[in-house]
Amino acid sequence: MSYSASPLERGKRTTPLKAIVVEDERLPRLSLLAKLEDFRHTVEVVDACDNYDLALLSILRHRPDLLFLDIQLQGRDSIALLHELQQTIPLPYVVFTTAYNDRKYLMSAIKLSAVDYLLKPIDKGELAHAIAKAADRAAIGTHAAPPQPEKLSFKSVNGRIFVSADDIAYIKADGNYASVCTFHGRDLVLENLLALEQRLPADAFVRVDRSTIVNLPRVYRLNHQQHTCILLSADGRELKLSMTRSGLNKLLEVME
Repeated sequence: MSYSASPLERGKRTTPLKAIVVEDERLPRLSLLAKLEDFRHTVEVVDACDNYDLALLSILRHRPDLLFLDIQLQGRDSIALLHELQQTIPLPYVVFTTAYNDRKYLMSAIKLSAVDYLLKPIDKGELAHAIAKAADRAAIGTHAAPPQPEKLSFKSVNGRIFVSADDIAYIKADGNYASVCTFHGRDLVLENLLALEQRLPADAFVRVDRSTIVNLPRVYRLNHQQHTCILLSADGRELKLSMTRSGLNKLLEVME
């Protein structure tokens, strides 16, 4: 794959990007580290971590410019790691790595302004392209800005509630009204499902049956035997949603 020389390579930056590799599998981690050796004038690897907790500590300690981040870390969600880091420091430039073309995480990566999203085994040309893009951003000082969640206003029985669209797990019809279900609780709002559907971001929320709207980026697991969907919050909390067979099939169709 061809790519243009980055500002770093053109002399606009004299120091390499300080980088941390976060990968929980040994062989992919060693493979990526070996490939990064060929970019040592552009990227200086200061640490390599194999789990969520070590990565959190290392990133806070080293404050890297660039992070190569595996999507799943021994069952824990790396998106949650970034949200946790955001509470303390500006995010480094992030290159996600994964063995799967996972739509849910791709959407999360886009929201977090990730530099790139690489499928394993990582192609060296695509790695070079991702590094060049990170160097371009570093040259002009454009760190990934923390996402500003969209606050939606809903009329409730006692006034109004304000909820970030990203925090909504699902919405269920409740007679002429609807229940907005977040990972913190449930609120009855004085709007019907059709009105709510028209107000929600169309790229994230899908009506899967007559009574249910689901936040697609939060879908984590589908169970066909129990007719349930598990939704996962940014900080790792799970929420179970019982579904009809047709709703489950529609959700599976949309996710694939």
